[in-house]
Amino acid sequence: MRRVVSLVPSLTEAVAVSAPGLLVGVTDWCTHPGDLGDAVRIGGTKNPDVRGIAELRPDLVIANEEENRAPDLAALRAAGVEVLVTEVRDLPQALRELDRVLVGALGLTRPGWLTDAERAWARVEPLAELTAFVPIWRRPWMVLGRDTFAGDLLARLGVRNVYAGHPERYPRVPVEELAGAGCDLVVLPDEPYRFTREDGPEAFPGLPAALVDGRHLTWYGPSLAGAPGVLAAALRAAR
Repeated sequence: MRRVVSLVPSLTEAVAVSAPGLLVGVTDWCTHPGDLGDAVRIGGTKNPDVRGIAELRPDLVIANEEENRAPDLAALRAAGVEVLVTEVRDLPQALRELDRVLVGALGLTRPGWLTDAERAWARVEPLAELTAFVPIWRRPWMVLGRDTFAGDLLARLGVRNVYAGHPERYPRVPVEELAGAGCDLVVLPDEPYRFTREDGPEAFPGLPAALVDGRHLTWYGPSLAGAPGVLAAALRAAR
């Protein structure tokens, strides 16, 4: 493969760090690494410029079943573009999919950061079990539900998501219900909604708030190697 378009920010980082120069197109939300060279911005993850992507003549477009829309991927295939779609619901699956993309599809040597990530998570010692809910949006309030990558990472760190058994993956829950859930803390990432000390914790007075780096919580790529330490530190600081 010589020309790759990525429709997923975390996969953009994974490819760019592992094989600089392969990416010819990335989304407007692709922010890491800071220098993506001459890669063309092809729109958002939910509204990519299908014609623009086809005109880049990529050997492969890499996507994700959750982050990207099926009609856009179908349109790319109809235009004669090869599309690889990943699925990531937990850490083991993320590691397998990264291997499938980088080694299997792109033919790269397995990058050292991927091995480092495996080892870092294998060494994790969970904190004393904490119960939490994890908002990802407000207006309306939405939280992590079942089968989410971020929820799996938190579980490995000793945080039990009280909505992990919800039938929806990202349920809408009234703020009054969240505040009365009887949890030990609320975990507030800075993406997709940018929660801050001034925007989020005030909705849950008296409840400790762990403000966490969304990239370390939700991205599957090079950030996985440092994620256990970064997330554990944020959780400890909130207790």
